[in-house]
Amino acid sequence: MKKRGTILIVDDNKSILSALKILLSNIFEDVITISSPNQLLGVLRERPVDVILLDMNFNSGVNNGNEGLFWLSEIKKDFNSCEVVLITAYADLELAIQGMKLGACDFVVKPWENKKLIEVLDRAYNLRQNKKKGHKQIKASDSEGLFWGENKKMQQIKELVYKVATTDANVLITGENGTGKEVLAKEIHRISHRASNNMVTVDMGAITETLFESELFGHTKGAFTDAKSDRDGKFEVASEGTIFLDEVGNIPLHLQAKLLTVLQTRKVVKVGSNTPIDINIRLISATNQDIEAMIEEGTFRMDLMYRLNTITIQMVPLRERKEDILPLAHKFINKYNEKYSKNITSIDPLTEDVLVNHHWRGNIRELQHAVEKAVIVCQSTTLVNDNFKLSKVSCKETSAESILNFTTFEEMERKMIEVAIDKYDSNLSLAASSLGISRQTLYNKMKRYNI
Repeated sequence: MKKRGTILIVDDNKSILSALKILLSNIFEDVITISSPNQLLGVLRERPVDVILLDMNFNSGVNNGNEGLFWLSEIKKDFNSCEVVLITAYADLELAIQGMKLGACDFVVKPWENKKLIEVLDRAYNLRQNKKKGHKQIKASDSEGLFWGENKKMQQIKELVYKVATTDANVLITGENGTGKEVLAKEIHRISHRASNNMVTVDMGAITETLFESELFGHTKGAFTDAKSDRDGKFEVASEGTIFLDEVGNIPLHLQAKLLTVLQTRKVVKVGSNTPIDINIRLISATNQDIEAMIEEGTFRMDLMYRLNTITIQMVPLRERKEDILPLAHKFINKYNEKYSKNITSIDPLTEDVLVNHHWRGNIRELQHAVEKAVIVCQSTTLVNDNFKLSKVSCKETSAESILNFTTFEEMERKMIEVAIDKYDSNLSLAASSLGISRQTLYNKMKRYNI
């Protein structure tokens, strides 16, 4: 393998510096080591450096990581093109994540595996080379289906995503239904170093308890009645790539321990077998539920949450992205113009006001469906309010009179479900109980009605 460029290692432990110099001299053409961060900026002014491996703690007895964050900020002021990889202890993961927000491209946890460390540094070097060559930055328009828009919160999420995607850190995406959690997961995979491998999506709310282990971990022939051949589970199929666990809040408590074991050991055991199989996955998960509240209720394991949420991203509801509603609507118009051979070019100004001020209980998914219906029925080149027929019933309204206004049972059922979910702040267990149905039945109906 051709040697890389120059790496600068900053650590006050001289034994670590010596070991890293021996290890990385086979990878980098030039390995510079310094034991004090006070020398750091002087070295950078004198010599070109591609990658910096920076410890987060230097003073004996001080382990708050603030020194590392300070020197990271100093590097980024004048030497922003250098890629910084942080060295941190397991207990300081929160600081490492903060460091990524400040511009670090990745982090390694002590004690590290040499192979893993080399992989991280290799990615950092390649990122540095791409900057040197002036490679095109990934833009929102390059994304397949993802629309970042102009909303400030979404721009902050975008900045975090583009830093996190280059690592293998677990990501938990939270937010209301229809805000684009799965689309964001696909974007993280698309710009990651695993993009050439599989991304496997698993709808945790749709897996029955009896098939949980078989679907996720696989089974052997004869393991149960219908097991007519060996089958790889989702985790094994996703190995070397990304696995996306959607609606993780729907996993029953007694099955959460089985998932936790796999995430801790990175091994699966097929149903009917005793042989562990190594897996190498990047985990992204999503939920519309309040996991913290579920932990307090005793319905979600705290140790599993910590495995899922190295990085947590809260998606923004569409009603809080008013500046993005019309651009999104035009994006969908273009899509459905092509699909239905239409030539719609604009939205009536009064209708624009209606769209911007609509509550959008179903977020982007609801807007997309509304635009599709409007494009289908529109007979001109301009969409007007009658084309949309948006419901004027408040999501809080529960009166008998409002229920009787619906013309079909499906409309009434959908609204009752929306009201229950809103009433109980998206706690599906309580919403299902209030409706007199099981949680699984509620979930199935939500899928049916695109809620």
